[in-house]
Amino acid sequence: MEDIVKVPRVLLPKEDVDLKKWAVIACDQFTSQGQYWQKLKEECGEVSALHIIFPEYYLDKGDMNERISTINSYMNRYLREGVFHEVKGVILTERVTAYGHKRTGLLVAVDLEQYDFTTGKLPIRATEATVRERLPVRLKIRENAPLELPHVLLLIDDEERKVIEPLAASVKEEDLLYDTELNMNGGRIKGYLLPNGEEVIRALMSLGDEKRMEARYGSKAPFLFAVGDGNHSVATAKLLWESIKPSLTEAEKAYHPARYTLVEVVNLYEDDLIFEAIHRVVFGAGESFIHELISSLNGEGHITLLYRDKMYSASVPKVAAEAVKAIQEFIDRYLASHEEASVDYIHGDKNLAEVAAARDGVAIFMPVMEKSDLFPYVVKHGSLPRKTFSMGEAEEKRYYLECRSIFQKRS
Repeated sequence: MEDIVKVPRVLLPKEDVDLKKWAVIACDQFTSQGQYWQKLKEECGEVSALHIIFPEYYLDKGDMNERISTINSYMNRYLREGVFHEVKGVILTERVTAYGHKRTGLLVAVDLEQYDFTTGKLPIRATEATVRERLPVRLKIRENAPLELPHVLLLIDDEERKVIEPLAASVKEEDLLYDTELNMNGGRIKGYLLPNGEEVIRALMSLGDEKRMEARYGSKAPFLFAVGDGNHSVATAKLLWESIKPSLTEAEKAYHPARYTLVEVVNLYEDDLIFEAIHRVVFGAGESFIHELISSLNGEGHITLLYRDKMYSASVPKVAAEAVKAIQEFIDRYLASHEEASVDYIHGDKNLAEVAAARDGVAIFMPVMEKSDLFPYVVKHGSLPRKTFSMGEAEEKRYYLECRSIFQKRS
């Protein structure tokens, strides 16, 4: 597990950049709500992270290659024009959302050699099944990008709160790197440069001690991080690294920047870290879909469906992960036999109802998983069904603010 976590070199916008216009929500949010992205475009200026990300809303709209080329052009321009300054160190982030929730995290770099989204045996593990069909476009975006922007949240199982919480209590005003309101109802975020980065890394690594692993999970296999948000981003970074490795010498492999990816580490047991359901909305379906779904499910739990202002109830397995698995498997079967149908994944009850009403879809209000079940479930089963949980509402997702250089040396 040596060097699984490193002190990163972080690129931050310089002081003359308006951070409220710079920082924008994760690309995989509001995927059916074009009005969100249009309004965001109107709020952001010429210097904004919006120009160097690919919101998934636009994946099937316009020329994808042209958009990617524009993203790379903006990245190179921002580097050329000196938009960033570099900070080496672990950054402690404090995010307060518009819902009053507080999230504290540590910005670090993690070794992609210690992550595998297929086996579930390495110290960094995916919490959900990876949809391989979602990776090629993400890889195409990343393969020529000189920068990465993280929206990845890695979870640690630190019930005793030994790592992040003492650091949050120790930061001083002179450590403050940035402090900004976030646009589009995102709340506010502060970032502090911690003076003792290597000590922070050692504290994180101590959570993977063999004795602790065996006592907690019945296995000595190290399990340090669970990917809470952004698994497909980590998987894409891994694929890019695997494609670069063959052209490198052993010395280059050890230090190449693409071997690592920038993430925010969060304690699973933080009070305001709330697991929310990720709902489904099925388009091109109606009452027949609802009745087939209801008849295919059973159990002691219950979910609600909404279609054209009418509510329906379905019995599902009591364990949330099992219920999600059963519902998703039915949806997958239905889509395979109904070409006119499609599905989207929505965060937030209100957003779900709005999207379903606007596009005549069937809204499925999914069950909520208990967060204390996460690490034991992943140890036992490998990963959860895809889109089982979300950490907070859509507006509470991580905003792109910090960057990191991933210049690649090619043969």
